[in-house]
Amino acid sequence: MGNCLTDDKGWKQADKGSYALYIPIELSLSASNLHDLDIISKSDPMAVVSIRRRDGTLEELGRTEVIMNNLDPVWVQKISVMYQFETVQTLIFHVYDVDTKYHNIPAKDLKLNDQDFIGEASCVLSEIVTKCNRCLTLNLRNRNGHVRKNLGEITIHAEEIVTSRTAVEMTLRCTNLENKDLFLKNDPFLRISRIIETGGSVPICKTEVVDNNLNPIGVMKSGFDLNFMVVVDFTASNGNPRSPDSLYYIDPSGHLNAYQKAIMEVGDIIQFYDSDKLFPAWGFGGKANSGTVSHCFNLNGSSGASEVECVGGIMDAYSSALKNFTLFGPTLFGHVVNKASEIAVESLKYNHSKYFVLLIITDGVITDMQETIDALVRASDLPLSILIVGVGGADFSQMEVLDADNGQRLESSTGRVATRDIVQFVPMREVHRGQISVVQALLEELPGQFLTFMRCRDIRPPNISAAQTYGPGQSDAQLE
Repeated sequence: MGNCLTDDKGWKQADKGSYALYIPIELSLSASNLHDLDIISKSDPMAVVSIRRRDGTLEELGRTEVIMNNLDPVWVQKISVMYQFETVQTLIFHVYDVDTKYHNIPAKDLKLNDQDFIGEASCVLSEIVTKCNRCLTLNLRNRNGHVRKNLGEITIHAEEIVTSRTAVEMTLRCTNLENKDLFLKNDPFLRISRIIETGGSVPICKTEVVDNNLNPIGVMKSGFDLNFMVVVDFTASNGNPRSPDSLYYIDPSGHLNAYQKAIMEVGDIIQFYDSDKLFPAWGFGGKANSGTVSHCFNLNGSSGASEVECVGGIMDAYSSALKNFTLFGPTLFGHVVNKASEIAVESLKYNHSKYFVLLIITDGVITDMQETIDALVRASDLPLSILIVGVGGADFSQMEVLDADNGQRLESSTGRVATRDIVQFVPMREVHRGQISVVQALLEELPGQFLTFMRCRDIRPPNISAAQTYGPGQSDAQLE
């Protein structure tokens, strides 16, 4: 509540019900136990923050001021960066000792090559904003990337930038309102107006109807886990893995195939919201060395636990499975969707702080369409979203049916309608023609799906304040 006659900014709902995942973030920097490069006095440190572009080059975001004679500086100058949920944003922090003869020059005009380098550190912006206190401490490294204890530490604190420097907090209550709806309760809102010189009034603020909108980032960093699961298509239509034309070809030069790219790009985003970083990884449509065809098998080769550690573990398990399974078929989704649903159901028995994201990478047309729809309708009640990446040149028109972006929810064979849309499908070939990445297109609807589940279940995050619960542009004003 509390927008002053404007729409919400930051998390803004798009035409398809997705959110524009851009939030302005302000970084506050401090350091401790910095290496002293001066002989008589202490170092005069300054920090420079850069972000790594897609082509690997660095773009400077900003610099702090220079603090004189201090090995434990707390810089006042803030660094602004636009946080993008669906993008891996690598930040590089360089700390310099500014030479005395340059102290009269503004920090932004200093030539870094003329200063003494103390150390550097790097992290992904997601690592900071997903911390409960939005604070991360890193050891400084030398230019060769080696961590040395005597170089010191740098601490980064992230905070969402507000649109006004002045904040007014109001708690409002309305009682015994006249009911204007015949069969339902009122959906009240409040408008505040200013009296002008002519005696009339002009509205300056209009609250929104209280609808329990949640800020996804506030929720995710307040004790909720996004649990990542991966399914890989092992059907024969991918081609002979030994052939360079195959979608499964493992290039000796290290060039990633389409499956590996999807795993890496999506995993690099999701892993920062998964506390244990243990990811179930399965395959379907593969024939084991024993001759048995399986439509849901563990990529790690284990007959028990399917989890692997980190995104690198998924990549290793995928490569290993190629030695133990022959590409076969057919393309069936129902089994793997049901498997993911079983895990989501089991989690609800113990807590409501987990949300699962299933990534399915496939090259073909599914042959169990109705079974898959039935499984998706059942899963729509669960804390689960399903991301599907289509690789290769197959006809993926059926996938568009599963991704109910036309506003028509899926209906099962028994006539049951899905509670919500939980599928996002992206054909890799079409995304590559545009200006956004596969991972951006895939994750476009995830925050909205997550929040819809929270609202449907009336779940409020356990470790979140009222100010964090409501999205940007909403105040703490309440109508009771």
